[in-house]
Amino acid sequence: MSSAVGVAVEERLAAVTLNRPPLNILDLPTLGELENALDELALDSSLQLLTLRGAGGKAFCAGVAVEDHTRDRIAESLRLFHEVLRKLAALPAISIAVVEGHCLGGGMELAAACDFVLSAPGSRFGQPEIGLGCFPPAAVALYPERLGYSKTLELLVTGETLGAREAHAAGFVTWIADFDLDAVLERHTAKIMEKSAAVTRALKRTMYEGRRRLFEDELARTEITYLDELLNTEDLDEGLAAFFEKRRPEWKHR
Repeated sequence: MSSAVGVAVEERLAAVTLNRPPLNILDLPTLGELENALDELALDSSLQLLTLRGAGGKAFCAGVAVEDHTRDRIAESLRLFHEVLRKLAALPAISIAVVEGHCLGGGMELAAACDFVLSAPGSRFGQPEIGLGCFPPAAVALYPERLGYSKTLELLVTGETLGAREAHAAGFVTWIADFDLDAVLERHTAKIMEKSAAVTRALKRTMYEGRRRLFEDELARTEITYLDELLNTEDLDEGLAAFFEKRRPEWKHR
Protein backbone atom coordinates (compact mmCIF):
# COMPACT_ATOMS: atom_id res chain seq x y z
CA MET A 1 0.00 0.00 0.00
CA SER A 2 1.49 3.35 -1.02
CA SER A 3 1.78 6.17 1.50
CA ALA A 4 -0.75 9.00 1.36
CA VAL A 5 2.00 11.43 2.34
CA GLY A 6 5.36 11.41 0.59
CA VAL A 7 8.42 12.92 2.25
CA ALA A 8 11.81 13.45 0.62
CA VAL A 9 14.62 15.20 2.52
CA GLU A 10 17.85 16.35 0.91
CA GLU A 11 20.37 18.97 2.02
CA ARG A 12 18.19 21.00 4.42
CA LEU A 13 15.12 20.80 2.15
CA ALA A 14 12.07 18.64 2.79
CA ALA A 15 9.54 18.06 -0.01
CA VAL A 16 6.21 16.87 1.38
CA THR A 17 3.56 15.63 -1.06
CA LEU A 18 -0.09 14.82 -0.46
CA ASN A 19 -0.35 11.66 -2.52
CA ARG A 20 -4.09 11.09 -2.94
CA PRO A 21 -4.83 12.42 -6.44
CA PRO A 22 -6.87 13.73 -8.03
CA LEU A 23 -8.14 15.88 -5.12
CA ASN A 24 -5.73 14.91 -2.30
CA ILE A 25 -8.52 14.76 0.27
CA LEU A 26 -7.48 14.79 3.93
CA ASP A 27 -9.19 11.80 5.53
CA LEU A 28 -8.29 10.61 9.02
CA PRO A 29 -5.49 8.21 7.96
CA THR A 30 -3.93 10.89 5.74
CA LEU A 31 -4.06 13.45 8.55
CA GLY A 32 -2.40 10.91 10.83
CA GLU A 33 0.40 10.35 8.31
CA LEU A 34 0.86 14.09 7.85
CA GLU A 35 1.05 14.68 11.59
CA ASN A 36 3.66 11.93 11.97
CA ALA A 37 5.69 13.38 9.11
CA LEU A 38 5.67 16.84 10.69
CA ASP A 39 6.68 15.37 14.06
CA GLU A 40 9.71 13.71 12.46
CA LEU A 41 10.67 16.81 10.47
CA ALA A 42 10.47 18.96 13.60
CA LEU A 43 13.28 16.83 15.08
CA ASP A 44 15.62 17.62 12.18
CA SER A 45 17.68 20.55 13.47
CA SER A 46 19.31 21.04 10.05
CA LEU A 47 16.04 21.49 8.16
CA GLN A 48 15.78 24.95 6.61
CA LEU A 49 12.89 24.77 4.15
CA LEU A 50 9.78 22.65 3.58
CA THR A 51 7.64 22.58 0.46
CA LEU A 52 4.12 21.18 0.56
CA ARG A 53 2.19 20.27 -2.56
CA GLY A 54 -0.49 17.95 -3.90
CA ALA A 55 0.11 15.14 -6.39
CA GLY A 56 -1.51 14.97 -9.80
CA GLY A 57 -1.74 18.61 -10.86
CA LYS A 58 -5.52 18.90 -10.44
CA ALA A 59 -5.57 19.99 -6.81
CA PHE A 60 -3.27 21.07 -4.02
CA CYS A 61 -5.97 19.76 -1.68
CA ALA A 62 -9.76 19.92 -1.85
CA GLY A 63 -10.17 19.72 1.91
CA VAL A 64 -10.94 17.41 4.78
CA ALA A 65 -13.07 14.38 3.88
CA VAL A 66 -16.78 15.22 4.12
CA GLU A 67 -17.34 11.66 5.36
CA ASP A 68 -15.39 12.63 8.49
CA HIS A 69 -17.78 15.50 9.25
CA THR A 70 -20.38 13.11 10.64
CA ARG A 71 -21.16 13.45 14.35
CA ASP A 72 -19.25 10.32 15.32
CA ARG A 73 -16.06 11.47 13.55
CA ILE A 74 -16.01 15.25 13.47
CA ALA A 75 -14.42 15.84 16.89
CA GLU A 76 -11.48 13.55 16.09
CA SER A 77 -11.16 14.93 12.55
CA LEU A 78 -11.14 18.51 13.82
CA ARG A 79 -8.64 17.72 16.59
CA LEU A 80 -6.25 15.94 14.25
CA PHE A 81 -6.52 18.52 11.47
CA HIS A 82 -5.87 21.39 13.85
CA GLU A 83 -2.88 19.57 15.34
CA VAL A 84 -1.46 19.35 11.82
CA LEU A 85 -2.00 23.10 11.33
CA ARG A 86 -0.38 23.92 14.67
CA LYS A 87 2.66 21.76 13.97
CA LEU A 88 3.07 23.09 10.44
CA ALA A 89 2.85 26.71 11.62
CA ALA A 90 5.29 26.10 14.50
CA LEU A 91 7.90 24.27 12.40
CA PRO A 92 11.23 26.16 12.64
CA ALA A 93 11.86 25.50 8.95
CA ILE A 94 10.31 27.98 6.54
CA SER A 95 7.38 26.47 4.64
CA ILE A 96 6.01 27.06 1.14
CA ALA A 97 2.63 25.75 -0.04
CA VAL A 98 2.92 25.02 -3.77
CA VAL A 99 -0.61 25.28 -5.15
CA GLU A 100 -1.70 23.92 -8.51
CA GLY A 101 -5.42 23.52 -9.20
CA HIS A 102 -8.07 23.44 -6.47
CA CYS A 103 -7.17 24.73 -3.01
CA LEU A 104 -10.43 24.40 -1.12
CA GLY A 105 -11.75 24.02 2.41
CA GLY A 106 -9.18 22.41 4.66
CA GLY A 107 -6.74 22.58 1.77
CA MET A 108 -6.84 26.37 1.84
CA GLU A 109 -6.46 26.34 5.63
CA LEU A 110 -3.47 24.02 5.24
CA ALA A 111 -1.88 26.45 2.78
CA ALA A 112 -2.57 29.30 5.21
CA ALA A 113 -0.56 27.53 7.91
CA CYS A 114 2.50 27.74 5.65
CA ASP A 115 4.72 30.82 5.62
CA PHE A 116 4.41 31.42 1.87
CA VAL A 117 1.98 30.38 -0.86
CA LEU A 118 3.22 29.92 -4.43
CA SER A 119 0.38 29.46 -6.89
CA ALA A 120 -0.05 28.48 -10.51
CA PRO A 121 -2.09 31.18 -12.30
CA GLY A 122 -5.09 28.90 -12.87
CA SER A 123 -5.55 27.82 -9.26
CA ARG A 124 -8.76 28.46 -7.33
CA PHE A 125 -9.06 29.18 -3.61
CA GLY A 126 -12.18 28.93 -1.48
CA GLN A 127 -13.99 27.78 1.64
CA PRO A 128 -17.22 26.05 0.55
CA GLU A 129 -18.17 24.81 4.04
CA ILE A 130 -21.11 27.21 4.34
CA GLY A 131 -22.92 25.07 1.74
CA LEU A 132 -22.67 22.09 4.11
CA GLY A 133 -24.22 24.02 6.98
CA CYS A 134 -20.93 24.63 8.79
CA PHE A 135 -17.92 26.93 8.80
CA PRO A 136 -14.13 26.39 8.81
CA PRO A 137 -12.77 27.09 12.33
CA ALA A 138 -9.13 27.48 11.31
CA ALA A 139 -10.06 29.99 8.60
CA VAL A 140 -12.00 32.02 11.16
CA ALA A 141 -8.87 32.02 13.34
CA LEU A 142 -6.23 32.59 10.64
CA TYR A 143 -7.73 34.69 7.86
CA PRO A 144 -8.70 38.01 9.53
CA GLU A 145 -5.02 38.74 10.23
CA ARG A 146 -4.10 37.82 6.66
CA LEU A 147 -7.06 39.04 4.61
CA GLY A 148 -8.83 41.49 6.91
CA TYR A 149 -12.21 41.12 8.62
CA SER A 150 -14.52 41.98 5.71
CA LYS A 151 -12.73 39.92 3.07
CA THR A 152 -12.63 36.94 5.40
CA LEU A 153 -16.33 37.23 6.19
CA GLU A 154 -17.20 37.58 2.49
CA LEU A 155 -15.15 34.50 1.60
CA LEU A 156 -16.63 32.35 4.36
CA VAL A 157 -20.27 33.47 4.20
CA THR A 158 -20.61 33.22 0.40
CA GLY A 159 -18.49 30.12 -0.18
CA GLU A 160 -17.29 31.67 -3.45
CA THR A 161 -13.83 30.95 -4.83
CA LEU A 162 -10.98 33.31 -5.65
CA GLY A 163 -8.71 33.02 -8.65
CA ALA A 164 -4.97 33.05 -8.04
CA ARG A 165 -4.66 36.72 -8.91
CA GLU A 166 -7.58 37.66 -6.67
CA ALA A 167 -6.04 35.65 -3.84
CA HIS A 168 -2.72 37.40 -4.48
CA ALA A 169 -4.35 40.85 -4.40
CA ALA A 170 -6.11 39.92 -1.16
CA GLY A 171 -2.81 38.93 0.45
CA PHE A 172 -3.29 35.17 0.62
CA VAL A 173 -0.99 34.16 -2.23
CA THR A 174 2.61 35.34 -1.94
CA TRP A 175 3.82 34.59 -5.48
CA ILE A 176 2.18 33.61 -8.77
CA ALA A 177 4.15 31.42 -11.18
CA ASP A 178 3.61 33.11 -14.54
CA PHE A 179 5.84 30.50 -16.15
CA ASP A 180 6.88 26.96 -15.17
CA LEU A 181 5.75 26.30 -11.58
CA ASP A 182 8.76 24.18 -10.66
CA ALA A 183 11.19 26.72 -12.09
CA VAL A 184 9.60 29.53 -10.08
CA LEU A 185 9.64 27.35 -6.96
CA GLU A 186 13.34 26.62 -7.50
CA ARG A 187 14.05 30.33 -7.84
CA HIS A 188 12.34 31.18 -4.54
CA THR A 189 13.79 28.23 -2.64
CA ALA A 190 17.28 29.18 -3.83
CA LYS A 191 16.86 32.66 -2.36
CA ILE A 192 16.15 31.11 1.03
CA MET A 193 18.56 28.19 0.90
CA GLU A 194 21.55 30.43 0.13
CA LYS A 195 21.10 32.05 3.57
CA SER A 196 22.29 30.60 6.88
CA ALA A 197 19.94 27.86 8.08
CA ALA A 198 20.74 28.74 11.69
CA VAL A 199 19.61 32.31 11.09
CA THR A 200 16.48 31.53 9.06
CA ARG A 201 15.34 29.00 11.67
CA ALA A 202 15.92 31.48 14.50
CA LEU A 203 14.11 34.20 12.56
CA LYS A 204 11.11 31.96 11.79
CA ARG A 205 10.91 30.72 15.38
CA THR A 206 11.09 34.26 16.79
CA MET A 207 8.41 35.58 14.46
CA TYR A 208 6.11 32.66 15.18
CA GLU A 209 6.50 33.04 18.95
CA GLY A 210 5.23 36.58 18.57
CA ARG A 211 1.93 35.40 17.09
CA ARG A 212 1.62 31.97 18.74
CA ARG A 213 -0.77 33.13 21.46
CA LEU A 214 -3.10 34.82 18.97
CA PHE A 215 -3.06 31.74 16.74
CA GLU A 216 -3.57 29.26 19.59
CA ASP A 217 -6.22 31.30 21.42
CA GLU A 218 -8.26 32.01 18.29
CA LEU A 219 -8.11 28.41 17.10
CA ALA A 220 -9.19 27.11 20.52
CA ARG A 221 -12.07 29.62 20.61
CA THR A 222 -13.38 28.64 17.19
CA GLU A 223 -13.07 24.92 18.04
CA ILE A 224 -15.31 25.44 21.09
CA THR A 225 -17.92 27.29 19.04
CA TYR A 226 -17.85 24.59 16.36
CA LEU A 227 -18.18 21.65 18.73
CA ASP A 228 -20.53 23.17 21.32
CA GLU A 229 -22.80 25.25 19.10
CA LEU A 230 -22.57 24.26 15.45
CA LEU A 231 -22.83 20.52 16.10
CA ASN A 232 -26.17 21.14 17.81
CA THR A 233 -27.80 22.71 14.75
CA GLU A 234 -30.24 20.82 12.54
CA ASP A 235 -28.82 22.55 9.48
CA LEU A 236 -25.49 20.76 9.82
CA ASP A 237 -27.30 17.45 9.44
CA GLU A 238 -29.28 18.83 6.50
CA GLY A 239 -26.17 20.19 4.79
CA LEU A 240 -24.37 16.86 5.01
CA ALA A 241 -27.43 14.91 3.91
CA ALA A 242 -27.89 17.18 0.90
CA PHE A 243 -24.23 16.73 -0.06
CA PHE A 244 -24.39 12.95 0.02
CA GLU A 245 -27.78 12.89 -1.74
CA LYS A 246 -26.51 15.36 -4.38
CA ARG A 247 -29.33 17.89 -3.92
CA ARG A 248 -29.78 21.45 -2.71
CA PRO A 249 -30.12 21.76 1.08
CA GLU A 250 -33.42 22.83 2.57
CA TRP A 251 -32.32 24.94 5.52
CA LYS A 252 -34.39 24.94 8.70
CA HIS A 253 -32.42 27.92 10.01
CA ARG A 254 -31.95 26.28 13.39
